[in-house]
This record gives sequence, C-alpha cells and structure tokens, in this order.
Amino acid sequence: MKLDSLYSELTLKTNAKLALIVLDGLGDIARKETNYLTPLEAAHTPNLDGLSKESAQGRMIPVAPGITPGSGPGHLALFGYDPIEFQVGRGVIEALGLGVELKPGDVCARANFATLDAKGIVRDRRAGRIPTETCEKLCAMLAAKVKKIGDTQVIIKAGKEHRFVVVFRGKGLEGPLTDADPNREGFAIPTVKPRDAKNAKQKKMAKLIAEFYKKALPIIAKEKPANGFLMRGIAHQPQIPLFEERYKLKPAAIAVYPMYKGLSQLVGMVKIEGPQTIKEQFERYLTDYDKYDFFFIHYKYTDKAGEDGNFEAKKKAIEDFDAALPLFLQKRPDVLAITGDHSTPCALKGHSWHPQPVLLHSAVSGSDKLDRFTETGANVGSLGVFEAKFLMRLMQANAKAFDKFGA
Repeated sequence: MKLDSLYSELTLKTNAKLALIVLDGLGDIARKETNYLTPLEAAHTPNLDGLSKESAQGRMIPVAPGITPGSGPGHLALFGYDPIEFQVGRGVIEALGLGVELKPGDVCARANFATLDAKGIVRDRRAGRIPTETCEKLCAMLAAKVKKIGDTQVIIKAGKEHRFVVVFRGKGLEGPLTDADPNREGFAIPTVKPRDAKNAKQKKMAKLIAEFYKKALPIIAKEKPANGFLMRGIAHQPQIPLFEERYKLKPAAIAVYPMYKGLSQLVGMVKIEGPQTIKEQFERYLTDYDKYDFFFIHYKYTDKAGEDGNFEAKKKAIEDFDAALPLFLQKRPDVLAITGDHSTPCALKGHSWHPQPVLLHSAVSGSDKLDRFTETGANVGSLGVFEAKFLMRLMQANAKAFDKFGA
C-alpha cells in the first residue's frame, strides 16, 4: 500500500481550523559577516517569540537533500504533494494565477523581462525589477504584434513587476521544455530543447519558442532597461488530486503574487482576491474565518530581499510580518504552521537546498521550550528534520483528523 493511500484511509472529517503561513524564502544561513546570525535570528520578533514558547519546531527538506527547489515544488510539498511525483511547470502556475482560463493542450511559459547587452548577453535577469505599469506596456506591445505563429495562438499577459506569461494554444503541443533562461547573469539566452528528444509535440513546441523569440525580441530591442526576456517553466497543465478531496478540508488562499494564487488554484483552493499587504491579508482571514477550514497565507518579501542579497531588508521584512501577526492571532486556528517554501540565503542571492525552519502550534503540539523561532532553535526542536511533503500530515494529526492505525 502506498503511504498516501494509508493517509487517505485514516483521514477523518473534523471541525478544526488549520492555517499555513508561508514566509517565502524564510530560511537563511549564519555567517561570520553577519555575526553568525541569520535574518530571522537578528530580527526583533516578540510575537513569533511568544508563539514559539507554546509550539514545536523543526527543519524541513523541501524536496530531497541537496536539491534546490523552485517556488512550485516548494509550495506543492507544503501542500502535501510529493514534488517529484507532481511536477508542474512554472508557466502553468503563473498563468492560472493571472486568471488565464487554460484549455487542454495549452503550453505555458513564465517569463521575465530582462536587460541584454549588444551581444545578447543577459546583464540583469529582472531588468531592474521594472514597475508593473512598464511590464503592462511592454506586454501590450508584444501582444499587438505577435498574435499567432502559424496555426498557434499566442496569449501574452502581464504579471507583477518584470514578470509575465505566454500561453501557446494550438494543436499538437506539449511540454516540458528546457528553459530559455541561463538562470544567472553573464550568459546568452539558451535555445530551448525538448525534455524528451523523441517527443514530436515537444519538438514542435521548441520550434515555436524559437520563432516567438525571433518575432518578439526586435519589438522591444530599443526599450530600456527591458530590451529582452527570459522564459522558463515551459509546460502543459498536469492532472493533480484536489486538496479538498485529499484532506477533507475546504481550502482558501490569500496571496498577492499571481504565481502563488496559481499554485493554490492548481490544487483547488479558492483564491481570495484583493489584499495587497500582510495586514490586509490577515484582515481578510478574520473576515472569512468561518467560510473555510484551511487557509494558505503567502508573504513574498522575505524571498525578494534574499534574492537581492539584502540582509537588512530581509530582517525588516520579518519584523514587518511579526508586527502584523497579532491581528491574525485574534482568531487563532486550531492548528497553525509558520514556515518557508525553501531557504533564500542572502549570501547566495537565490533559492537553496538548506532546510527551512518550521513552527507548528496546536493544543497538542507540545512546547519545545524554545524562546524564539529561529534556525538554530529549530535544529533542536521535537519535529526534527523531515521532508516538507509531510507537514500537512502533521497538521492533520494535530487537528486529530486521523483514525488510529491498526488494532
């Protein structure tokens, strides 16, 4: 019997309220340059500290030891889906988050406007994080001139800041493909290739991407600083079990950025639109508390600061979150988990494989007698080090949502 099947057999419907709060990229590493403190350790967090004294802590491996996850695998694991078994292209997630109604056979790509030099070398993968208004203008330029490639429709939709999505709609298309993104500065945009060299549909899709670049790059070539773009997560939508069926919980997501809305929608969560700040997200949680059994609340700014390598900004983002936390705690759920989807160490300026810290609170979680929620404290917590895909199962257990196994 597969372990998921056993969990399903044991799952009970309860009246418990569960909440998962994700500080994106929360985890970090202690270094001499920062007096051997992480941003979480350096931050003033009286509210998290108060919660810590009543909670259990541990560290989570997002995928497998040594593997650095993207946001998609990181969040799917938090939702209880094995990220190796359920691989979802980032383009699909972003498209769903932006409200694109996908059709069977659609192939989606998540894109960044970028800065290229005269030789086509990527000098800034995010074009200085251009304003959303600039992104919308550039997308409108592209959409007006590249509507079709052969018999394939091209749909372009702006996201936030430098991000946008491209959806290819036609016959005989399939992903996944390799990325048209070197994933670092100083290199040219690579040519996409099929993940399966024998797959004719992937080959056709790769040729379409090449043709799209040929048509689209000249349109924005004179723009500054966004005179190019990168594409990754090129794939079609997979079949995935719904969250409510899996856990017997009615779920809702309160996220600001499209990608995280898309991730939650992919597993059947209701997207709660409107809130733009963590304070507004917590206010909406209070308003909708009685409507749902499970809340996923996403906070982006820890990850942004980590990717910028800005220790002080990441520390401040954590402090801003902590200052808003009492609002959320006005209606404390029966089970609360606070964690990250992965680590984004400032020293690396990107995602990493380092286990992220996790805090789990319930009436039966017990106390690890830790005064603070930090990586160092989490190392000695009673939850130990475990794979992120088991967090939902631990939350279910703390909600008393499992029948006893065996006699």
